[in-house]
Amino acid sequence: MAAITQLTSIDQWKAALRQSSEKPLLVFKHSTQCPVSAGAHEALTNYLADAAPPSVEFAIVHVIEDRPVSNDIAETLGVTHKSPQAILIKNGEPVWDESHWRITEQFLAERLQEA
Repeated sequence: MAAITQLTSIDQWKAALRQSSEKPLLVFKHSTQCPVSAGAHEALTNYLADAAPPSVEFAIVHVIEDRPVSNDIAETLGVTHKSPQAILIKNGEPVWDESHWRITEQFLAERLQEA
């Protein structure tokens, strides 16, 4: 299973963002109180267990518990906050973002095979 780093501080987030110049980063914004987010989280977890490419780094931020990090991600990238939300970042810039029911194992497999 591919590793996923939980981002709990802005410093961690900024370091992960800098690393995206070496390796693409998928950030998953997760609400621990939302059933839709729980489904997307399960899809991500299954994807990480089965098919995650080693060419991509993965991070998760809990949007309620770590709201300052979540807000900084949205502000830094210029991407409207959603939850759940998957954002692919390369070279410090968002390549794409998707949210809610569109975050499925199949979607992740299709979009990340080219990352």
